[in-house]
Amino acid sequence: MRALVLAAGRGERLSPLTADRPKPMIEIGGKPVLQYNVELLVAAGVTEAIVNLHYQPDAIVDYFGDGSAFGLSIEYAYEPVLLGTAGAARNVADRLAEDDFLVVYGDNLSTIDLRKVVALHRDRGADLTLALYHRDDPGQSGIVALGDDDRIERFLEKPREEEIFSHWVNAGYLVARPHVLDAIPAESPYDFGRDLLPALLARGARLYGYRMTESLWWIDSLDDYQRTRKAFERAST
Repeated sequence: MRALVLAAGRGERLSPLTADRPKPMIEIGGKPVLQYNVELLVAAGVTEAIVNLHYQPDAIVDYFGDGSAFGLSIEYAYEPVLLGTAGAARNVADRLAEDDFLVVYGDNLSTIDLRKVVALHRDRGADLTLALYHRDDPGQSGIVALGDDDRIERFLEKPREEEIFSHWVNAGYLVARPHVLDAIPAESPYDFGRDLLPALLARGARLYGYRMTESLWWIDSLDDYQRTRKAFERAST
């Protein structure tokens, strides 16, 4: 199985930590957040990964190289202009077309078992399976309504307070069948949450949610960083 790792973000709200590195390369527990995600992929049996790049790309390439030191093969896809999370997948569609593939948001930190996400995806015969995390404050995330057998019935990105209908949110890990790439416009910005997931639902695609019991930490601000660093270090001791 192949994976696309999204690692192009700048992380302006994390300045000065991101002055010389992209957001996924900030360190928690002595390692870049991106490395933890690479290790999750290796644990799930992924042998090949594509990492998209934009801001400070050399910081990632110099650290990971061809990936052999981390247990898998890594290729890179540089985006002079950001294509969005789904646009990044469409940009490398030729490398994801052979089989189901994983997409990992490389700036999140989690203990998720990706093997379980893949197993649920295949058991349900899903077009796309999205890992979901129960978040007390879902307003800055994409929220999901689930029906029978955890089939996704509704998705809304960053709802206003009066629009919140669920606390299950997009965790930043998903599995998809190659044909979903056909729904993404080529060479234009397109996002999984704002654009692709609602479009697939409108077409009647089979989308399912994996309800996480594992841990997940967002790192969107300096306060998040300090809180995550402390929580992760406590969890690791």
